Amino acid sequence: MDDERGSVRSARAGVTDAPPDRARLPRSRRQAGGPALPGSSSPWILMYHSVAVEEEDPYQLTVSPERFAEQIAWLHRRGRRGVSVRELMRARAQGQDDKLVGLTFDDGYADFARYAVPILQAYGFTATAYVVADLLGQDNGWDTEGPRKKLLTVQEVTELASAGWEIGSHGLGHQALPGLPAEVLGVQTRESRRLLEEVVGGPVTGFCYPYGAVDRPAAEAVREAGYDYACAIAHSPLTGRFALPRCYVGDRDGAWRLRAKKGRHRLRDAITSLKRGRRERRP
Repeated sequence: MDDERGSVRSARAGVTDAPPDRARLPRSRRQAGGPALPGSSSPWILMYHSVAVEEEDPYQLTVSPERFAEQIAWLHRRGRRGVSVRELMRARAQGQDDKLVGLTFDDGYADFARYAVPILQAYGFTATAYVVADLLGQDNGWDTEGPRKKLLTVQEVTELASAGWEIGSHGLGHQALPGLPAEVLGVQTRESRRLLEEVVGGPVTGFCYPYGAVDRPAAEAVREAGYDYACAIAHSPLTGRFALPRCYVGDRDGAWRLRAKKGRHRLRDAITSLKRGRRERRP
């Protein structure tokens, strides 16, 4: 089964030589990713990027509208309701998230509004779109080997937010955060939030790390910038409110693969919890 594709893109972009879950992270007894989440496990969050028809998809970021409709229908048949991460975290704090699954769309592609939103609305689902604040209306120039994809415009982001869809920050310039100086991390987190809050006319409380790449200083910068949570990809020592793990979803993922990925999420969560417990018990 495929590993999360965000780690593949990170390697190609020169961000790291290893997937996020294998990257070297500084040791500390304090969870820079945030306090442990309520409940015994991390919430189940699915990671999408683009919903469209593409003949070439080297990064495997695109799910066809037909396949996406099948995946959403499967969640509905299983008694699950897809929601934004904002809604998921609020429900979790109240112990009411048992049948919820977070739906996230990274990069802010324009096809989110064209293809994904109508399908989600048909089932009464919601979702979060993480957009690159300074690239609205442009394209995904960071994906040098893939097809050019249009990004949501300022007007489209405004309309989506007004209709109740959560808009979160994906930083500035789609730049990976690990290794950046503290002052640059501050700009990436604070300025992207400020720009988006002007666009949506309200608070922006969610952050998503470009390429899913996160280290301790990045997680601290997001927390200090005033966000309520942040999404990563892989489970890691930072797993928590400011490094939420997610499951990559691609065009090949039918019912049995989604079911297997749910099981893998639970397994990785259990392993992460065991490792965290051992670290906390060390003298």
